[in-house]
Amino acid sequence: MHRVARGDKDAFSALYDALAPVVFGIVMRLVRDRAQSEEVAQEVMIDLWRRAARYRSEAGSVISWAATIAHRRAVDRVRSAQAATDRENAQAAHGHHTAYDDVAERVETRLESEQVRRCLRGLTELQRQAVTLAYYQGLTYREVAETLRTPLPTVKTRMRDGLIRLRDCMGVTA
Repeated sequence: MHRVARGDKDAFSALYDALAPVVFGIVMRLVRDRAQSEEVAQEVMIDLWRRAARYRSEAGSVISWAATIAHRRAVDRVRSAQAATDRENAQAAHGHHTAYDDVAERVETRLESEQVRRCLRGLTELQRQAVTLAYYQGLTYREVAETLRTPLPTVKTRMRDGLIRLRDCMGVTA
């Protein structure tokens, strides 16, 4: 490594021959794409050439130093690729427009709600009570009859008549 740090090309050639297969193996296990692994392994080897002066033998062997650099570079590449994919997916999701107009749909819902309220006001008080208890509170015919203390057949008649008037008021034709 000291000779490589001084720019000795023969020393780097020997280092390359010794470490390139190890570096490539580490990178390939993480990146899993051969072309990208070759690219990352080459970057690692160039990094070893450039950073040779920083190597300290007391910190570990050359192979462990190279393996650490290779592992970090491979992880960086995987994270970078994942981030790019996430950005593309987010951009695609952001660029996707719904097939309906949300504002128009809310306006339409509000207008329908107002029409239902207007039509409910057109019912008799007894019909409105029965329909409101059944549809807005979810009570059954029997529960509506018990709540209003009214015979069940009377409640059914009020609800039937009220629903017919609501249907006519709302303009439903089915």
